[in-house]
Amino acid sequence: MTYIQMPRPIAGGAPASTLRWLGHSSFLLTTAKGTKILMDPIPKGYGYDGPPLEGVDAITITHEHGDHVNVSLAEGNPLVLRGLAGGDWVRIDQQVKEVLIHSVGTYHDGSQGNPRGKNAVFVFEVEGTKIVHLGDLGHVLSKEQTSSIGPVDIALVPVGGFYTIDASQATQVVEQLGSKVVIPMHFQTGKLRPDWPGGGVDDFLAGKRVERLGSSTYAFTRETLPNETTVVVLISE
Repeated sequence: MTYIQMPRPIAGGAPASTLRWLGHSSFLLTTAKGTKILMDPIPKGYGYDGPPLEGVDAITITHEHGDHVNVSLAEGNPLVLRGLAGGDWVRIDQQVKEVLIHSVGTYHDGSQGNPRGKNAVFVFEVEGTKIVHLGDLGHVLSKEQTSSIGPVDIALVPVGGFYTIDASQATQVVEQLGSKVVIPMHFQTGKLRPDWPGGGVDDFLAGKRVERLGSSTYAFTRETLPNETTVVVLISE
């Protein structure tokens, strides 16, 4: 793997948006204008036990498994967008302030939902940048799914295997999406409870252009995205 230093928003430049990894599949997107979108909030008991979050405008939930649905992590009364209802996909096409959000139906496994059910991919468009959260994707994307997701700048990709795609499949999905930034998620970090059966991140990193930030937060503007696909490894909270 190749380690590199990526450009960052500089003083006096355009305000940056941020993606903060809360652990597992949970992220907080904060736009340059201050809009906050919480993705797949994880409950206490998995090793990521952060305090409640203030000022969240919306929560997105890719599927209804217990490690992705802790809406109480957000204080107040945010809009909750659930990608599934009654075990089937819900078509989400929503604007939350300046953030456009839509969903694409996928599966939690490679057998069309047997045994783990369905999964919704969420796509976020903010300030000219498109972010995809793949949830617990369990298979390589079809042409139709790739087309529905569309061109992507930042991809949040599960890589730990067992419950989701593994390192090899995740690499194929990254090639399908062609995103400039890939942020791995849903892998064993040492903080995640030890009985969780998935693997770590290293197999996925092999042979790729990698930056380890030493932080839980990635700051970006469209202008500071890398020209080549780069895996950004965050430190979970």
